[in-house]
Amino acid sequence: MGVWLSGAILAGAAPGAGALAATRAADPLQAPALEISVVKIFSTMRYPDPFKPWTKQAPSEATASGVVIEGKRILTNAHAVLYASQVQIQANAAGDKVSATVLAVAPGIDLAVLQLDDPSFFDSHPPVARASKLPQIKDPVLAYGFPTGGSSLSITKGIVSRIEFASYNYPVSGLRIQIDAAINPGNSGGPAIAGDKMIGLAFSRLGGDSQNIGYIIPNEEVELFLKDISDGHYDGKPAMYDDLQTLENPALREFLKLDKGVEGMVVHRPDKADTAYPLKEWDVITRIGDTPIDNQGMVKIDKDLRVSFSYMIQRLAKDDQVPLTVVRSGKSLKIELPVFAQRPTLAPDLHGEYPSYFVYGPMVFSRATRQFLSLFENNANLLRILGYVKSPLITRAFDTPTDDLEELVIISSPFFPHKLANGYGNPTGAVVYSINATPIKSLKHLVTVLRDLKDPFVTIEFGSKGGEALVFSRTAAMGATDEILTDNGVRAQGSPDMMAVWQPKTAN
Repeated sequence: MGVWLSGAILAGAAPGAGALAATRAADPLQAPALEISVVKIFSTMRYPDPFKPWTKQAPSEATASGVVIEGKRILTNAHAVLYASQVQIQANAAGDKVSATVLAVAPGIDLAVLQLDDPSFFDSHPPVARASKLPQIKDPVLAYGFPTGGSSLSITKGIVSRIEFASYNYPVSGLRIQIDAAINPGNSGGPAIAGDKMIGLAFSRLGGDSQNIGYIIPNEEVELFLKDISDGHYDGKPAMYDDLQTLENPALREFLKLDKGVEGMVVHRPDKADTAYPLKEWDVITRIGDTPIDNQGMVKIDKDLRVSFSYMIQRLAKDDQVPLTVVRSGKSLKIELPVFAQRPTLAPDLHGEYPSYFVYGPMVFSRATRQFLSLFENNANLLRILGYVKSPLITRAFDTPTDDLEELVIISSPFFPHKLANGYGNPTGAVVYSINATPIKSLKHLVTVLRDLKDPFVTIEFGSKGGEALVFSRTAAMGATDEILTDNGVRAQGSPDMMAVWQPKTAN
């Protein structure tokens, strides 16, 4: 499964690049301790199949790297173990593999923690110490891991090239360190070491023709993740979702009648339009906490380091609020802005779960998800068609749910072969608008409507321009469902959550 971030592709899925020659740590006494605490990870993945939500994709094998941390745990990347049906680890130069279990996973920030079935492993493999501060630009760094092309530990050398606050996996952003040490497939999850301490975790490399541009997740993000999962549950990183723009244009400053000394970011469109929401259109956010924001939306966190002011949210958020100073109509105001770890959308992320579905006659209904949408990303012709017909998959996928529309319900697959579908086109990706004139607001609601339907015909309308309506005999569709399931090797008419809605139905 590829996860893309601003042109960077995950090291676990990226094509190889020329590796630098392995080099030992500057302090030879520290090298052995580090080497025995870096492990190779073997995962067998069963990814969901968004087009066939009743099944899973064929098993795929992957290798990655990990590092021993405190609490008898192993830290690695989420993409190395997400949807893993089996995980094993192997120490450097060891002959045996040890079974592992995924204890916590955060796909957004690409971090995961494993626990081992045999905790005695940690008696001879101590945790690696982590630095408490960000490295400096040009600091030397060593990347430890198990890239493809060999079975032994690889150590590559480089320097810290850049530190920025950037997008990871939408909508999550975080600090990111760019290094020029070679990061190759299999390096994902291995530690980056400066001196004798870990400064971050390797997770991706820049794709295309770029050479030796790799990225690591810094310790600050690791610490936030470990603190978050300390209660046994991962909540996520707080963030704001308002539309902002820079304050660089002179005409914009004149329009807002701002004093020369005012710097900050302009609120173009607040996340919420209700009067109680503290941000308003044309507000200028000048400070986050006590830290001033410049006209490009940057804050200074070190003498030579500027990052997006959004970085300060994860430092300052308390009780789901962050303090801001804004200039509104020429006056400076202090506000408390609500920030959220999760932002619901009409096409949510699966977050490591498998999709829900329901089969009715020759049709398979499911929710639109980010994983389903990602299958269209590289198909320009299909995207143009969806845009032309104004499909809600294009126009509404990232809207916030309402009482009237909680999620987008789609037909996820082509019709199962059956005479009931004769004459109809392929409905894959069509968003259901209504059934027998009842607007559909969720997959659960769709199953409820079908369950309680008494009409002789089922009429399905879709939310796109053009296209066709589907009309089926209700009794024929229901009567054919079991036969269709058997013929196509589908074990259940629906996922457990949907069958819990459907089962109370009595035969008619």
